[in-house]
Amino acid sequence: MTLMQRVLLLVSTVGNVFAAGIAVVFDSYFLLLLTLSYSVIGLYDVLLNRHTITTLYPVVAHIRFILESFHDEIHQYFVASNTEEKPFNREQRNTVYRRAKRLNDAKAFGTEHDLYEENYLSIEHSIYPVEVTEAAKRHVIGSSSCTKPYSASRLNTSAMSFGSLSANAISALNRAAKIGGYYHNTGEGGISPYHQQGGDLVWQIGSGLFGCRTASGTFDEDKFKEAASKDMVKMIEIKLSQGAKPGHGGVLPKEKITEEIAAVRLIATDEDCVSPARHPFAASPEGLMQNIARLRALSGGKPVGFKLCLGRPVEFVQLVKAMINTQIVPDFITVDGAEGGTGAAPVEFSNRLGYPVAEGIAFVNQVLTGAGLRSEITVIASGKTATGFDVLSKLALGADVVNAARTMMLAMGCIQSQSCHTNHCPTGIATQDPVRSSALDPASKSVRIANFQAATCEHFFELLGAMGLADPAQLKPWMIKRRDGDGNISDCIEPEQLLANGQLLTDDIPERWRQLWSTDVT
Repeated sequence: MTLMQRVLLLVSTVGNVFAAGIAVVFDSYFLLLLTLSYSVIGLYDVLLNRHTITTLYPVVAHIRFILESFHDEIHQYFVASNTEEKPFNREQRNTVYRRAKRLNDAKAFGTEHDLYEENYLSIEHSIYPVEVTEAAKRHVIGSSSCTKPYSASRLNTSAMSFGSLSANAISALNRAAKIGGYYHNTGEGGISPYHQQGGDLVWQIGSGLFGCRTASGTFDEDKFKEAASKDMVKMIEIKLSQGAKPGHGGVLPKEKITEEIAAVRLIATDEDCVSPARHPFAASPEGLMQNIARLRALSGGKPVGFKLCLGRPVEFVQLVKAMINTQIVPDFITVDGAEGGTGAAPVEFSNRLGYPVAEGIAFVNQVLTGAGLRSEITVIASGKTATGFDVLSKLALGADVVNAARTMMLAMGCIQSQSCHTNHCPTGIATQDPVRSSALDPASKSVRIANFQAATCEHFFELLGAMGLADPAQLKPWMIKRRDGDGNISDCIEPEQLLANGQLLTDDIPERWRQLWSTDVT
C-alpha cells in the first residue's frame, strides 16, 4: 500500500469514526450503519481485495461494477436508437410485441431508416395491386417419393428444444401452432409432452439421435417408428448444422439433466449428454440420401429432409450430385443462416462461420435448379424473420417456406436480455428454473404467438399483392432491389446470373459454375 493510500485510509477512517460518534449522539442509527458499512468495505478493499481498481479506489469502485452490471439494459432502453440494436432493434421488437397483442402497429411520421444507405433493400410496387389467392397462402411439401405430403403455412416456428426452453414455453409454442394452423419444429431434444398440445410437429433429429436411440446411442428403428407414426408428426428433419454454431456439437451437463429430460431424450441422468458435431446419418453424401429414404419408409411416407447452414459450397454440390446418383431426393431442405439464434455458442462460431441466410438460400436454389431437382424439393429458410418483408425477401431469393424462432419468443414475451445460457431468463422462456418458468402462462402466450404469426403473414401477403403478384411462386430474385456503394439501385441477383432448369447437367455450364460442379471432395 502506497503512502498516499495509507493517508487516505487514515483520513477516511478518522472521518467515519467521527461521523459514527455524531450518529450516536443524535440517535441516527441509519447514519451509523451507513458509516460503519463504508469503513468496513473501504478497509476490505484496501487491505484484502485483490482487484486493482478497488484497491486504488476503495468503495467508489463498486459504483462502477454496479453500473456495468446494468450496461445492456441502460443501452437498450436509454441509449440505442430504434434502428441500431442487434440482433433485433427496437423497431423490430416493438412491431412483434404490438402485433402479438393485436395493437395498432402503424408507423407515424415516416421511416427512420436511411433509404440511401448502402445495401438497403427495397421492392418495387405496382399501380395494379391484386389479392393473393387463398391456395397460394400455403405450400405443399413432399417429393414424388413422398406418400404423405404436408400443406405448410408460409411462416412457421423454427427449432427450439425442450431443455433449452422451459416446459411452459414449449407448450405455448405448440398451442399457438394449433391456433394458427402452422407447424412447430421440435428442435433436437426430442418430442416432449409439451410438444403434444395439438399443433403440427416437425420432428428434428440431431446428431445425438434423441428420442430414437438405443442405450449406447445408436439409431433405434423401433423407437423411431413409434414416434414418427404419431399423427401430430407431419415431417422429419435431420439436423446437419445450425446457423449460429455450424460444425459445433453440444454438451448438456449431467447436473442439468432431469428425469423428465432424460425420458424424452432417452439418455441417462448420471452422465453428460453429448451431441456430436458430426451427424451419424451423414457419413457420406450417398449415405445421407439412403438414410433419408430409410426414414421416409419407416415413417410411412412422411416428408423427410435435412437442415444445414451453408459452409463449403462444394459440399452442398456433392449432396446434390448424390441425389442424382442415388435417385433419392429429400422432400425439403432447411437453409439456416449464420445470423440465426442459439441458446449458447462460442463467439468465434456465431460471428465467423457460415453463410448468411439470403446468400445460402440463393445458392441452394440455384444448384437445385441447375441440377433439375428444384420442383421436387421444398426450400425452407430459417434465420431472423420479424416482418412481412423478411418473409417476402427470403421467398424471392429462392425459399418456399420460412421458419422463425426468436421472434416467436419475442411474441411470447422475450425481452432480448441475452441471458438464455444462464438459466436466469427473466421471462421464464429459456430456463429450467421452476420458479421463473411457472410465471409464464401457456394459454395466454399461445394466443399472442399465433397473433404475431397471423399478422406477419397478413402483411407479407399485402406486400405481395402491392407488387401485383397473386402467388409467392411469382417472386423472383431480381425483384429485391439493393442500394450499391455508388448510390444506385440494382437487382440483388440479375436475371442473366440465374441457372436454367437442368443447366448443370448439360455442356452449357457458365464458367463461374463449371469448376464448382466438377470438383470432388476428398
